[in-house]
Amino acid sequence: MYQVIGGKKSRTMRVLWALEELGQTYEHMPEAPRSDAVQRLNPSGKVPVLVDDGHVLTDSTAIVTYLADKHGALTHPAGSIARAHQDSLTQMVLDEMDSVLWMAARHSFILPEDMRMPDIKDSLRWEWNRSMDLLADRIAGPYLTGETMTVADIICAHCLNWATGIKFDITPEPLRAYHLRMRERPALQRLMA
Repeated sequence: MYQVIGGKKSRTMRVLWALEELGQTYEHMPEAPRSDAVQRLNPSGKVPVLVDDGHVLTDSTAIVTYLADKHGALTHPAGSIARAHQDSLTQMVLDEMDSVLWMAARHSFILPEDMRMPDIKDSLRWEWNRSMDLLADRIAGPYLTGETMTVADIICAHCLNWATGIKFDITPEPLRAYHLRMRERPALQRLMA
């Protein structure tokens, strides 16, 4: 059985969601970043941490990709053009969405107060809006790559949920419709209940 360490209000949600979509059993330990339990497994103190048969894996994207590959779902086959598109979208989401949201979080509550620059949020919102327009043009079907839900969708939908929580707008209609479809996924609904 998998063991997932980290609270739901973090990138750990991506791992939990993937496991729910894959129908896998797991034990969830909602530890905070830098807790003793987390630091014993990941010296950086970051979550999520996945323990699989004694092996410790870190980084939400690496974990979700590992799970998708291992279970043959939420991914296109390695070496295929479809997988290349999936990986391209995954990297775009990480570069254009996750990084912007992480920077906003750092300057809101993570950095020491004397290191925070609240005014940076204006430029981050501009960057976010630009990225939303770019991503809206790349949606290829009900999911980012077309008819198959993939790792890219889990990461993207998580970022859109995060953005909504910190009041970053999702204005392009195709992206708003996509976000609503993803939020209706039964696996995500179970986690959010």
